Amino acid sequence: MPKICILTAAPDYFEDLGPARAAYQRLLGDDIAFRHWTDPGDLTSFDLVLPLLVWGYQRDCPRWFALLDQLEQHQINMANPVSVLRWNSDKSYLLKLEQAGIAIVPTVISAALTPDDIARATDKFGSNELVVKPPISGGADGTYRLRPGDPLPDSIAGKQILIQPFQPAIAQEGEYSLFYFAGTFSHAILKRPADGDFRVQEFLGGSESGTDCPEGAQDLAVVAREAAEQILGTDTLLYARIDMLRDAAGRFRLMELELIEPSLFFGHAGDGGALFARGVDAALTD
Repeated sequence: MPKICILTAAPDYFEDLGPARAAYQRLLGDDIAFRHWTDPGDLTSFDLVLPLLVWGYQRDCPRWFALLDQLEQHQINMANPVSVLRWNSDKSYLLKLEQAGIAIVPTVISAALTPDDIARATDKFGSNELVVKPPISGGADGTYRLRPGDPLPDSIAGKQILIQPFQPAIAQEGEYSLFYFAGTFSHAILKRPADGDFRVQEFLGGSESGTDCPEGAQDLAVVAREAAEQILGTDTLLYARIDMLRDAAGRFRLMELELIEPSLFFGHAGDGGALFARGVDAALTD
């Protein structure tokens, strides 16, 4: 029987991985292995390694990129591939997708964030509210909403930072996530922040619900995923979560392309995740 390993968060990670582990055991079998990404040991005996639960990797970037180098050196069969994981770790990939013609949330990068950068971005975007975040981030770590005159948080001042105009749709409608397994659409959800917030993570009070795809959402999702595959020269990705929202004109814009450790929300999939499991089986036989 093929041996599968799922890499997980460090032992001291604050979120409970239990439900996610149980979902993957239900889909892939009770005999799958789980290893902490921070100390995974020898992975060469596994037929397939999945980084699906490496939550918190952004908090130890040197160790994360060292692991990717090690996986590549030992030619570990990874899905998604190491080249994809490395590229997707840094959200500056959004600018590459924009160059490929993908409609993204407008984004600029400051090499070392200063108030002048905020002022220039305010003028460029014509927006009095900005969202700033580190290019390597997750779970809303280091993500702030800034208005004119707000002081720069100490945690991001002088650091490399992505700057985007705040999108009112996040509070008015929410953020859509579309899920694709081996290139086939599975399901979609709509995530909403708590009142007064703009972050949709559940541990921050956000909520999600299953939803049908509005017109135009799948069009953006497909071209964004295919553009990433073309940029990277890779085969169809085993899994992809595409996050998007509407701009002021009602056009969908890409927020993030989640290809490393996205929550996959199988509870909202009509088949409970069977399409994902079939994709894993196919990856094992390639």
